Amino acid sequence: MIIGILQTGLVKPEFSLRFGEYPEMFQLLFQGIAPSMVFNVYDVRRGVYPDDIHDCDAYITTGSAASVYEQLPWIDKLREFIVTLDQQQKKLVAVCFGHQLVAQAFGGKTEKSDKGWGVGVHRCRVQKHKHWMRPVMQDYQLIVSHQDQVTTLPDDAELLAGSEFCPIAMFQRGEHILAIQGHPEFSRAYAETLMRYRRDLLEDGVFFQGMVSLQSATDEVNIAKWILTFMTGDV
Repeated sequence: MIIGILQTGLVKPEFSLRFGEYPEMFQLLFQGIAPSMVFNVYDVRRGVYPDDIHDCDAYITTGSAASVYEQLPWIDKLREFIVTLDQQQKKLVAVCFGHQLVAQAFGGKTEKSDKGWGVGVHRCRVQKHKHWMRPVMQDYQLIVSHQDQVTTLPDDAELLAGSEFCPIAMFQRGEHILAIQGHPEFSRAYAETLMRYRRDLLEDGVFFQGMVSLQSATDEVNIAKWILTFMTGDV
């Protein structure tokens, strides 16, 4: 299976030598459960896209420091590409920035949350179970790192999971688009590094609670299995 990674952000240079870039984080995530998976990386910030949409079997978006409501040409072009993926019924797993852009692209809304930063490990409750959610979990814990949130679901979307802090944390549109706010690809070490880097932006309570939360168990492997099953259609 060939997965196209739509790269929408860069790891800060001082961190990339240790943690790699975002596409490498995704490759590492899937390495243990789907070692034969092949990845093509497209730096969409620089206008790099596949020559043919069918060059890949499915696509994944990375996170980004940008906000989806910024008036930037590369964001507009990526939104158009997402609409094309939808029209072609091509599988897309949209993570964080992608999750928010999918909402914007199809009539939903993303905005800066009045709840402030979400950092560390957050628990989300599964509100609707789908056939590809194997293994079955009633809730899951993932690392998060965001100020923006989807506040209105896009058209024809099903809410799958949420929390008090982030009510729209996972949704599905049709049988081909899955959107996830959390970061299954982030390691604890990278999340800690980001929090320390952003220390001046975070309220004391948010920072310390986020740091403590990194001691909690996380479900990135099971979420990766969900993503793989969603993309392949095998259950």
